[in-house]
Amino acid sequence: MRTRPSRQSPNVHPADQLRIRYRVRFAKTGLLRWISHRDLALLFERVARRVTLPLSMTEGFHPTPRIAFPSALPLGIESLDEVAEIDLCEDLAADELLERLRSDEQPGLTIHSVEKIPEGVKKARIAATQYTVSLPDDWDESQRAEIDARIANLKQEESVSVERKGKTVTAIVDEHLPTIELQDNQLFARMVLADGASLKMQDLLDLLGLGNWPERGANIVRTAVELQEPQRTKRS
Repeated sequence: MRTRPSRQSPNVHPADQLRIRYRVRFAKTGLLRWISHRDLALLFERVARRVTLPLSMTEGFHPTPRIAFPSALPLGIESLDEVAEIDLCEDLAADELLERLRSDEQPGLTIHSVEKIPEGVKKARIAATQYTVSLPDDWDESQRAEIDARIANLKQEESVSVERKGKTVTAIVDEHLPTIELQDNQLFARMVLADGASLKMQDLLDLLGLGNWPERGANIVRTAVELQEPQRTKRS
């Protein structure tokens, strides 16, 4: 009786192979705001290969690079401050990795910084985000008082809820929407993430009755991503 030989994954790493994680801060602007989160991950993979990074790969018959993003950016929104985490199987200095990534000069992708993550630190988690929304093309300064009143009314609410994909997303206003301001030429908001689903900037515009601002020429930009304090994995 003949037996079939066992098949082993073509990408099983040696037990002693290095796996070092780096945190990359970057901006996604211009035409890149129109690529999906999935395409952004593929773009990072292509950039990494073009600059010959020693990527750490997942195991199995369909290995993929270990590139992760703690928060997906909605299609059509620019960001001046995004986070990606890339695992490498070689120990590179953070400055060298920064130089390599910048050398690719991908239009719309600006690499701000690279940080090597200490061993045992958990993956990044978002604590809060900041957004600006430019005023619509047909803005009339006479609308300012009304919008200020809408913001004041929203801040007086204990909680707010929106429906998203058949589910109700609820936020505590004081805790999760600590800052909403109509500034000289833009709307500014700082949004703290709650456990589970959290509000998006478009949700806030809808709550303020300004949901059509993007259709009227307003541009939504994520200006800052704040991370939770780093936590270490527990050793058994």
